[in-house]
Amino acid sequence: MATTETDSLHGRKQLHVAMFPWLAFGHILPFLELSKYIADKGHKVSFLSTTRNIQRLPSLPSHLSSLISLVNLTLPHVQELPHNAEATMDLRTDDTHDYLKRAFDGLQPEITRFLEEESPDWIIYDFAPYWLPSIAAGLGISRAFFSFVTPWFITFGGASADDMINNSDDRTTAEDFMTPPKWVPFPSKLCYRKHEANWMVGCFSVNASKVSDTYRLGMVLKGSDCMFIRYCYEFEPQWLTLLEEPHHIPVVPVGLMPPETPTNVGDETWVTIKKWLDGQLKGHVVYVALGSEVMLSKTELAELALGLKLSGLPFFWALRKPAGSTELNLPDGFLERTRDHGVVWTSWAPQLQILSHESVGGFLTHCGWSSIVEGLMFGHPLIMLPFLVDQGLNARILVDKQVGVEVPRNEEDGSFTKESVARSMRSVVVDDEGKIYRANAMELSQIFGDARLQKKYMDDFVDYLENKRRVVA
Repeated sequence: MATTETDSLHGRKQLHVAMFPWLAFGHILPFLELSKYIADKGHKVSFLSTTRNIQRLPSLPSHLSSLISLVNLTLPHVQELPHNAEATMDLRTDDTHDYLKRAFDGLQPEITRFLEEESPDWIIYDFAPYWLPSIAAGLGISRAFFSFVTPWFITFGGASADDMINNSDDRTTAEDFMTPPKWVPFPSKLCYRKHEANWMVGCFSVNASKVSDTYRLGMVLKGSDCMFIRYCYEFEPQWLTLLEEPHHIPVVPVGLMPPETPTNVGDETWVTIKKWLDGQLKGHVVYVALGSEVMLSKTELAELALGLKLSGLPFFWALRKPAGSTELNLPDGFLERTRDHGVVWTSWAPQLQILSHESVGGFLTHCGWSSIVEGLMFGHPLIMLPFLVDQGLNARILVDKQVGVEVPRNEEDGSFTKESVARSMRSVVVDDEGKIYRANAMELSQIFGDARLQKKYMDDFVDYLENKRRVVA
């Protein structure tokens, strides 16, 4: 039951918190979830994003709609971007992401006007708006960086914010990123593979947006009053300590933010999917989902598809069509040959409800942090196939925790085979060697799925907002 504003605030000042995520739905949705929790405590939230992205947001709960204002921003035109491209999911190639950052930077005047006119108590932002902390500071507004990615990823990016800003990191080649950073003081297998490391080299270079990604993050860290992070002390807490020391700002975990499993089981989509899941052996279905950002090549798509078939395991594959494409590009005859034991689902899939079903026994994932949280909250061992950004580092940590396996790949080009996919699936879900992965994943569900523990983190986060805001005389 929703609390009234008076009841939830108990006489305390109602805060106004502005939220400003980067233009990717993997970023926008965690920011929206955080917004809903702030509003649920009776505070006012202004959620700022571009018009098309706001139109694509899920509906707000009715009891929060009066407290969350969706603020439409007009994304400046950049010639190199496709028409109506306002999020990374609208882009066909990774090399256009930097032009989206250039357009994003063009929002600075509109954001500045909003802050001047509305004077929120806090602004919480993403890694990208390197220009924003100084603007907010000049207006006396409390400011925080919200990281919904892991602390080890930020740690990997640089020893300190100054190093990121001044590009004083001595790592310049792909090989330099294939070992743990020298500032990690404890034993760790945190590193990139060669095929992933070239991306990291690019993060240190000035790109089409006219600054580097590491410069953006460094400026955001250096200019913030604190960092909020989607994490908790109960899982690998040493990484939080390692973040706080060099950046000289409080690092406040907001918990893992495990979502609530929807209860609208009468939904027609779910009824159809549940009927199929009900007909499968308990603990044998592999749920396959690679997020909204991963774009497989035709070869990768074919090897993954053939690997699913070769495994002999039932599978449910939530497969997103590439931006601007109507074709799936699956191997000829694949759908017909797997019709008896597999589902390829090309529209929105209710991931939480699928993962909560007892027939699911493993999760083949790209290792985005949100997907990891959702898989482990239900105790599912992971078949890991990372592609982008932090995903490879996440996979290294979780392999080390023995909650699953990483699909073997060619070290040079990152290619994988149908045989490696099939072997990985079977080893995790049905083979004897998978017993340890299944047991460890179930054990971690006691942390990742502990709603009471994670709610306590959220409560403490809102307390921090209430008690640590700047008071302007």
